[in-house]
Amino acid sequence: MDNLKLFSQTDVKTLVNKRAGESKFGEHVKLISNFNTIYEALQNLDVDYVIFGVCEDVGIFANHGNTGARSTWKIAIKVLLNIQSNQFTKANRVCVLGHLEYGHLLSEIDKLNPGKKKDVISARKFVDVIDKDVSYLVSQIVKAGKKPIIIGGGHNNAYGNIKGTSLGLSKPINAINFDAHTDFRKEEGRHSGNGFSYAFAEGFLKNYFIFGLHENYTSQSVFDKMNKLKEVKYNTYEAIEVRKETSFKTELKKASQHVVDQPFGIEIDCDAIVNVPSSAKTPSGFSVSKTRQFLSYFSKFETATYLHLCEAAPKKKDASKVGKLLTYLITDYIKS
Repeated sequence: MDNLKLFSQTDVKTLVNKRAGESKFGEHVKLISNFNTIYEALQNLDVDYVIFGVCEDVGIFANHGNTGARSTWKIAIKVLLNIQSNQFTKANRVCVLGHLEYGHLLSEIDKLNPGKKKDVISARKFVDVIDKDVSYLVSQIVKAGKKPIIIGGGHNNAYGNIKGTSLGLSKPINAINFDAHTDFRKEEGRHSGNGFSYAFAEGFLKNYFIFGLHENYTSQSVFDKMNKLKEVKYNTYEAIEVRKETSFKTELKKASQHVVDQPFGIEIDCDAIVNVPSSAKTPSGFSVSKTRQFLSYFSKFETATYLHLCEAAPKKKDASKVGKLLTYLITDYIKS
C-alpha cells in the first residue's frame, strides 16, 4: 500500500519517554517491520487489536467543516505509547501498524476554496482514494481475525471501516454511531456527512443506530428518510440529557438490541463530546465520562468488531488534552 507508513522501532524510541521503575505501553506493543501481505503478517501475530491512523481531513473539507483532523494520529499515538503498561492496559495484545499518509492530497486541498463548487467536487473525488485504502486495510485486519482501532481523520472513514469489515467477514455488518449528526445524508459525492448512507446503499451496512443525535442540526428530510427505514434507529441528546424523557442507561439497552446480535462497528465522533476541539465543536454534548461509559458498554459485546475515533481537530494548545481523551477511549475498548 503506497499510502501506508509502517510504525517502526525507531518511532517507538523517538516517542516513548522511559522512566526508571516504570514500564510504558509503547515498550510492549507489537510492530510489523515487513510483510508480503498485511493479512499474512497479522494472521501470524499474537495480538487482538491493530491500531492505525488516518492522517486526513479531506472529507471534512468536502463537507464544509473545520479541518484539523489530519494531526490527530500523531497527537494520540504519542500519549498512548507513554501510558503505563500494567495488568489493565494489555499492551502486549496490541499491534501498532502505522498510519495512512496523504500529504499529496492535503497539499491539493490546501489550495482549494470551500466556497467554490468545483473545488468541493474535486475534494469529494479525493475522498474516493482514501475510501479504497481504508476499506482494504480494515478488510485485511478483520480477515486476519483482529479488531481494528482507527484513529483520526473525518467521519467519511466510517464508509471504509464498514465496507472493509463487511468484506473481511463476507457479510453486511451493523454499526452504532455516538454522534451529534447522522452522517446519513444524500449520496452527492463522498464526504464526512454521508459515509453511513453510502455504506447502507451499497449493502455493507445493515442495522444502524445513531446515539445522541442533536435535534437542531438534523434536517427534516434526513428524519423523514430514517423514519421510513426499519434498519435505522436513533435517539436524541435532548431527549436523554435535557428533557429527561428517557435515561442514558435505558437508551444503551435499546441501542444494543438493534445492533449487537450481529458483528458491529463502534463509531465515536468527537463532535458529540462537550467542548472537545473538533470539526464542529459543541458547547452542549455528552461528558467525557458518559462517552467512556457508552464505549465500555458496547465494547463488552463479543460482536464488537472495530472502534473508530474521529473528527477531533486539536490546536497546539489543546493537543495534550485531546491526546489523553483519545487514549482513555482506546484503552477503554481494549480493557472491555
